[in-house]
Amino acid sequence: MEIAELGEFGLIRRLTEDIKPENPSTVKGVGDDCAVLDYGGPNRVLVTTDMLMEGVHFDLQYTPLRHLGWKSVIVNLSDIYAMNGMPRQVTVSLALSKRFSVEDVEELYAGMQLACQAHHVDLVGGDTTSSLTGLAISITAIGEAKAEDIVLRSGAQPNDLVCVSGNLGAAYMGLQLLEREKSVYYQQLREAGDKKDEVQFQPDFSGREYLLERQLKPEARRDIIKRLRQAGIHPTAMMDISDGLSSELMHICTQSHTGCRVYEERLPLDYQTAVMAEELNMNVSTCALNGGEDYELLFTVPLTFNDQVSQLEDVKVIGYITKPELGCALITRDGQEFELKAQGWQPEGLRPKD
Repeated sequence: MEIAELGEFGLIRRLTEDIKPENPSTVKGVGDDCAVLDYGGPNRVLVTTDMLMEGVHFDLQYTPLRHLGWKSVIVNLSDIYAMNGMPRQVTVSLALSKRFSVEDVEELYAGMQLACQAHHVDLVGGDTTSSLTGLAISITAIGEAKAEDIVLRSGAQPNDLVCVSGNLGAAYMGLQLLEREKSVYYQQLREAGDKKDEVQFQPDFSGREYLLERQLKPEARRDIIKRLRQAGIHPTAMMDISDGLSSELMHICTQSHTGCRVYEERLPLDYQTAVMAEELNMNVSTCALNGGEDYELLFTVPLTFNDQVSQLEDVKVIGYITKPELGCALITRDGQEFELKAQGWQPEGLRPKD
């Protein structure tokens, strides 16, 4: 069987479904944003790891190394926040090919250190090795939370409100913009023939700065976790949106044994996202549902918290949780109901075949 037949999540399930923790310190293993460990202290330990591969997760032709360093840390810290915890340390492992200079690696680390400083996190170790294929970055983040504060994916209940922070689809639109300008550049090179050295290409990013920032320099929503705590709101389930809203919401529903209803008209969209989607002749709602890399927080809260959560800055209620037999559905602007499908981003080579 080819890996593409299973896809990323199917492969993970197949590899881990028979793994049973042996140590009592393992409170929660595979299946959530972080593993949860108990070493007898006042807080639980949260651990998550993520790998970024050149040519799969990032393109160095348009990704500055400092931005890449920032992003590689942020995507891990986001997982800690998604468990309602606070990150404390990260370790960094790199695989480097010969084309990278010392100055390149320093620039990458500068971005990592900026992210650590912004979130009060210590970089405490890692590993470096050689690579024959390019750059690979593997980061492990360690955080902590009180046992009663931890939020898993599995706690959503029927009638809970489905909430999301920020806006959706902007990071995906930023990626489409970068890929479009890259395509234009290569087209100019092809047309130049033997005069490639004379090509002076200036990408057109005017009025699209927000989209680029969302793709190249995302932010982990530490502020939302603090607002929830200040408001006395404890989510019943939570994830960060890395693979797309549809995918993440279906993870919550699967692990909580529920269904859901999400309203298209309530999806939070930025103006630049809508304009870019129209320019590219793409459905903006589809981009919001399936684009990925937003790193916003998706969470559910009891219906009784409707007034409190509605007053939270940069948080929007987009739907509600239902009984499992009702399934997962999107309610369109004209009132039609369509099955919600997880069409989120998957790495090349792990995508199911058509």
